[in-house]
Amino acid sequence: MSGPNGDPNISIDDGIIDDEDEFEEEGEKYVAINSMLDQINSYLDDLEEKNDALNGKLHDLMESNRQARLEFRAQLQQREEEDRAGDGDLSSSSHPGKEDLKEDGAS
Repeated sequence: MSGPNGDPNISIDDGIIDDEDEFEEEGEKYVAINSMLDQINSYLDDLEEKNDALNGKLHDLMESNRQARLEFRAQLQQREEEDRAGDGDLSSSSHPGKEDLKEDGAS
């Protein structure tokens, strides 16, 4: 007998799932896979949120560090200017130089 499309030796029932239990098992597998994919998606969403939060904190930390460096440089420049302005006014006893510090350490 020919099949539904005229193919020889193929019955109409070939390829059709006759047993409903087999169909339910396949359906359960898909449900389990779908559930696992939903869990993975949820974990990835949580990970993305944490990553965004960490990126925000890192950005804040970098900005804070930049501000601290700018303030530190400004203080250094101010001290250098004060030292240059004060070099002529102060005696070596009240403002020791490198040579004075070496002599004190050697005694």
